[in-house]
Amino acid sequence: MMQISSQDFLLRNDKLPERAKDSKPLILIVEDEEAIVTLLDYNLRSAGYDTIVARDGEEAVDLALTMAPNAILLDWMLPLRSGLEVCRHLRRFPETNDVPIIMLTARSEEQDKLRGLDMGADDYLTKPFSPQELLARLRAVLRRAQPARLKEILVFADIRMDQGSHRVTRGETLIELAPTEFRLLRHFMQFPGRVFSREQLLDTVWGREKEVEPRTVDVHIRRLRKALNGKADSDVIRTVREVGYSLDQP
Repeated sequence: MMQISSQDFLLRNDKLPERAKDSKPLILIVEDEEAIVTLLDYNLRSAGYDTIVARDGEEAVDLALTMAPNAILLDWMLPLRSGLEVCRHLRRFPETNDVPIIMLTARSEEQDKLRGLDMGADDYLTKPFSPQELLARLRAVLRRAQPARLKEILVFADIRMDQGSHRVTRGETLIELAPTEFRLLRHFMQFPGRVFSREQLLDTVWGREKEVEPRTVDVHIRRLRKALNGKADSDVIRTVREVGYSLDQP
């Protein structure tokens, strides 16, 4: 089990992690009870998965956005931010809106289950649960997610983004991007040629849950340009005066 907090990860390395295409599926365990963490970690690793652990809602959001898990096992009752809030928040981001989420909770009422599903959970498992049933449900949600994951490769001009391994290349050059610049580029590559205002980018890339000034977008655009554009490369980010930015052919 990778014992890593989101804060330590971002302090040590502001670059997104790279995972080989043939690596094991990565499962994010979001749980604050140590006994359940141990149980889940043991059974998942025995079944051939890699795991990372978040012990509160804030850490869960950070790790989901920076580590690109293949699926998330999400406890309902968490410190700092509830599982429902985490689920709702992650569904707002392009990079996590299709990641399978299984809610784990001691709440067994049908109303609670419906609330979890309405917030974007793919499945719901009541504690105590059988590890075998959990693994079966995990395999099922991963199978259902495969068609969406086929779209992991985004290409624009000579820029190629592999969302699964978080690799960006331009021509033969590997481009190293910080998490925010990665999300910004991904959004542009999903809608090439479309012009986005600063406010639209804040809503989509930052999620508007943090106090971020619109001019902050300009700072990250400059960083993205610097990372993408070598001496012989054309600038593919177009500034539309008094409107916003787009990814476009020069």
